[in-house]
Amino acid sequence: MSFSKDSKQRLTAIGAVAIVALLGIAAFLMFQNVNNNQTIAQQEVKIDEAEKLKLELEKQYYASLSELEEMRGSNEELNALIDQQKVELKEQKDKIARYIRQGKSTKNDLAKAREEMGNLRVQMDGYISENNKLKADNEILVQQNGELNAAKASLEGEVASARVMNDELVTAKAALVSQKENLETQNASLSDKVNIASVVKVMSVKGEGFKIRKSGKIKGKNRASAVDRIRVCFDATDNAVVEGGLEKFYVRVQNPLGETLAVENLGSGVLTSANNEEIRYTKVKEIDYTNQESEVCMLWEPNTEFQKGEYKIEVYNKGFLAGKGSFELK
Repeated sequence: MSFSKDSKQRLTAIGAVAIVALLGIAAFLMFQNVNNNQTIAQQEVKIDEAEKLKLELEKQYYASLSELEEMRGSNEELNALIDQQKVELKEQKDKIARYIRQGKSTKNDLAKAREEMGNLRVQMDGYISENNKLKADNEILVQQNGELNAAKASLEGEVASARVMNDELVTAKAALVSQKENLETQNASLSDKVNIASVVKVMSVKGEGFKIRKSGKIKGKNRASAVDRIRVCFDATDNAVVEGGLEKFYVRVQNPLGETLAVENLGSGVLTSANNEEIRYTKVKEIDYTNQESEVCMLWEPNTEFQKGEYKIEVYNKGFLAGKGSFELK
């Protein structure tokens, strides 16, 4: 079989084109192979880096847990805070792990994972600082509580001592009150004796009826119908115990019915005896006492009629009965 010249030329051209095409395909395949190899290499690098980050995350996470656990103690508040911090660390770890898993195919996720791991360290440093502050505050509170307990114990001891002292004072006070009451009783008794001793006794207490005649002369009478006034006389005895000076004698005159003759406008009143008894008196007579026996007289003229019968007379000095007597009107 023979080919013409033109046929040979066409075959040569076709062969050349085929060779060029084959060379192009070979070049493309070679380029693709290079790109694939680079992509695979890059992917392997990402996977290696992700695995390293994962290991680093696990190491940092468990080291942080261990550090937190070492800070535990008997403080319930601190322990509760540590438990909460561990929960927050777990949330942060899971967040970083998601970035690492995604980072096997995405470079930005690996960068985000590295950033969050740095934040994890900062977060842990914050926890440690917070826990140390809480421990320091708690130590101060424990110290203050110890001081307060010591102060409380000291105060309780002082209170107990004060109670004992108070009981002793109450007992001593009771004894003093008893002694005071005894002294007051003795003083009252002595005072009564002194008062009694200072009483100016009276003797010869007597009364007499009188009437003024038309001539102006006063004449004694013993008939009630003829009497318009009475006179009471007595002798004040000498008493060396009494200092000289004014002495008051309260004269009480009782009619036959036992009624005290008394008119307020004529000087009558009420005296309190040494026994705290109120005694109505007829008239008071004041004298300048010189510690010598002297006669004292009192005139009573009420401008009323007098009754028949016995009239009783009582004379008081310093609240004590100093003497008594009587007289009769017929």
